[in-house]
Amino acid sequence: MVKKCIFTSLFFLALFNLALYGQEKKQALPLFEQPLLVTSAGQSADLQLASVLAKRAGLNFQLSKLATAKDLEKMKTLVLVLGASLKGLGEAGLDMEKEKERVKLLVEEAQIRDIPLLCLHLGGESRRGQLSDELASAFLPYAKMVILVESGNKGGFFTRICQEHNIPLIEVKKTAEAVTPFKEAFK
Repeated sequence: MVKKCIFTSLFFLALFNLALYGQEKKQALPLFEQPLLVTSAGQSADLQLASVLAKRAGLNFQLSKLATAKDLEKMKTLVLVLGASLKGLGEAGLDMEKEKERVKLLVEEAQIRDIPLLCLHLGGESRRGQLSDELASAFLPYAKMVILVESGNKGGFFTRICQEHNIPLIEVKKTAEAVTPFKEAFK
C-alpha cells in the first residue's frame, strides 16, 4: 500500500512538472493596439485578403498599397502583407528594388516611432517564390508576430526565421481561419 502511494505521488509529481515545463516553453503572444496600417510588401493581391480579414475582425485599420512613413501618423501597429507579385509590382510602377526600399523605409520609421510590426503571409504555397522569400527574409526579423497560411511554410522557411529571432508564429490551414488570431492579436 505504501509503495502504491509513493508510486502514485511520484506519478502526479511528474505530471505536474511536465505541465510546468510546457507552460515555460509556451511563447507569450504580444498584444497590438489599434488603429493599424495595413500595407503590402511585394504588391500581391493578398493585400485585399488582409483587408477582408481586418474587416471581419472588426479592426480599426487603414489600407494603403504603397504606404510610406507619413502614413504611420496616428497608427499604433504596422501590418505587412508579405508576398511578391510581378504583375502587382508592374501595376504599381515598381520593380523589386524600389519595393524593398519603400518597405525598408517604412519599417525603419515604424521602429523609430516604436510601432510594432505584425506580418501576414496569406497566399500559402502559391505565394512563395524567390521574390517573396527575399521580402520575408528581409522584414520578418523585425516582426513581433507572424500569422501565415500553413502551406506557405513549406520546408519550414518561416519557422526557421521566427525561431532564430524569437518571433511567435501562428499557422492556420486556410486564409479565412486567420481572422481569429488576427482579431485576438489586438487589445
